[in-house]
Amino acid sequence: MARVDDITAADINLLAEFMSDAQLQDLSPASTKPVDCIVICASAVLDQATTLFAALTRRPSLAKYLVLCGGIGHSTQLLYEAVRCHERYSKIYNEIEGLPEARVLERILDKFFDRAAITAQGCQILIEDRSTNCGQNASFTRQVLDDSAVYDMKTCIIVQDPTMMLRTKATFEKTYEGGPCNVLFTSCPVIVPRVQVNSNGCLVYSSTVDCPSRLWKHQRFLELILGEIPRLRDDEQGYGPKGRGFIAHVDIPAAVEEAWLRLVSTVGDSRQIK
Repeated sequence: MARVDDITAADINLLAEFMSDAQLQDLSPASTKPVDCIVICASAVLDQATTLFAALTRRPSLAKYLVLCGGIGHSTQLLYEAVRCHERYSKIYNEIEGLPEARVLERILDKFFDRAAITAQGCQILIEDRSTNCGQNASFTRQVLDDSAVYDMKTCIIVQDPTMMLRTKATFEKTYEGGPCNVLFTSCPVIVPRVQVNSNGCLVYSSTVDCPSRLWKHQRFLELILGEIPRLRDDEQGYGPKGRGFIAHVDIPAAVEEAWLRLVSTVGDSRQIK
């Protein structure tokens, strides 16, 4: 990656913070009220699963239902690779090839955490292993919950890759729009990525970020956050109600739009990012 300056790093951090939508970052017992449901959408950022499964092991009453979400899609291979490189989870790498993402999470839960202790106190674990995109994460999760007669959900925590967190929450809000209950969805990205410029003028993850080696390569990280803003916009090309109608309306602050425009001119045209 080319050399960058502090303004570029600040713009990246502004976008990353906006998309992370960290309404809840800490799942510790003292700071988290019990909810009806927790949905974790599988991603290559495995610290999210680690944090969630550890929290549920300590406090199974945190949720009545836990949905492990994810089929086989364009990013599944990245999840396999993250498992292969993980200092703990690499032990199961040979068992996961070809599995849907939700089943990979299930293997991690079963092999490295106490599933029996979680379910013994009433937390029911459900599997949604068909979705291949953000929209299906929400619609297929609702179908799994409906199939389990969960019609009265009022509170739900969503754990998702921070670069997709805001869009994912908006997708769930759209999916449950007009339903029998007014569901309060809370974003929990676990990690809010931040970057800084090192002494060589290169972009690195901030020292405040735990285990940066387990995060995205910098170029992929930039592609992800640049690609999100056009999707989040509520216009003819965006995913909002005025466009494709995939998500609920999202307000994008002017400062975020301005930072996005500067980054597009600095690090690339996001319209070419798929």
